[in-house]
Amino acid sequence: MDPSIKITQCYRTFFPESQGGLEQVVLEIARGTTSRVLTLSNSGYTKGEYRNVQFLAARRWFTVASCCIGPGLIKLIYKDLADLLHFHYPWPFGDVVYCLAGRSRPLVITYHSDIVRQRTLGALYKPLMRRFFNKADRIVATSENYVKSSDVLSEFQHKIEIIPLGIDEHGYPCPSQVLQSRVRERYGRNFMLFVGVLRYYKGLEFLVRAAVGQGYQVVIAGKGPEWRRLHSLAEQLGAANVHFTGFVDEEEKMALMRLCRAVVLPSHLRSEAFGVTLIEGLMSAKPLISCEIGTGTSFVNVDGETGHVVPPANPAALREAMNDLWLNPDKAERMGWAGRQRYEKLFTGERMAAAYRKLYDEVLSERGLAR
Repeated sequence: MDPSIKITQCYRTFFPESQGGLEQVVLEIARGTTSRVLTLSNSGYTKGEYRNVQFLAARRWFTVASCCIGPGLIKLIYKDLADLLHFHYPWPFGDVVYCLAGRSRPLVITYHSDIVRQRTLGALYKPLMRRFFNKADRIVATSENYVKSSDVLSEFQHKIEIIPLGIDEHGYPCPSQVLQSRVRERYGRNFMLFVGVLRYYKGLEFLVRAAVGQGYQVVIAGKGPEWRRLHSLAEQLGAANVHFTGFVDEEEKMALMRLCRAVVLPSHLRSEAFGVTLIEGLMSAKPLISCEIGTGTSFVNVDGETGHVVPPANPAALREAMNDLWLNPDKAERMGWAGRQRYEKLFTGERMAAAYRKLYDEVLSERGLAR
């Protein structure tokens, strides 16, 4: 890709204010394609740099039905000098921003998830979504699984490209021995690990229920709107072996990855389209446990090869999978190394970035804007 080409990534949240899988993906793409990021922030107009990626934020006014809104972003997009705009969906306000301020510039949309929860609002929003998607030069899906199972994507087959998510191992810190010792003292080792934002679709209620009375520890790392409810549930059930860490930084996250027996992602709804934490588990040579929800999670985690894929919203099935990896450490290790090989083959950050660079070149060439 011509280094003089300017690319801007647009999403509703970004580091350092918000830390989750989608933010990690935006960061990886931006870093691998020399893009900058336009976003929203509770702190108001903010300009900065995070891990070598420049970002600019307008003030977030409010959030309704998980949709962040900040009209100042319209002005930022209009004045932005990007040759190509890359929006990350779902974010209905992002559709509005591009339609009002995109100035018909080349548009790439990465489709991370269907809108699952807000069905009534989703029906009202559909005409705007169609207009937005019709303006797109390409719509990127993250797995063939999601394309086959999404009613929305079936309408736009002629525009779809499939680019799996990826992460750059070199972008992660190596945890110090002091930190690893501290984490080991707190949680032991060979625990079951969840890492992510505590959201309604993550299925963490079923993980807590599955953990009750088991001989291993379960560590839930992250913060989010479900924290209070989940903490109360664990107390109510007497799940003393379930630990809520709250927010962890990247170094502590990698210490947890090194010390755990397996990475568990019990998401039970299609809002979980891929699961970056699963890729982090593969990268760390850990076996995975995930649920079959018809999305990219079962592309990342191959049942019986890199871990277990179980029915969603099923504590008994989750417990059986965790018990298997707990009682069979050699099997867990074999699955973990198979996962590491799968990461190297399919899910590196460079592989993803190269695919996006190629896509940007194609779009700009088709528009007659290649340099």
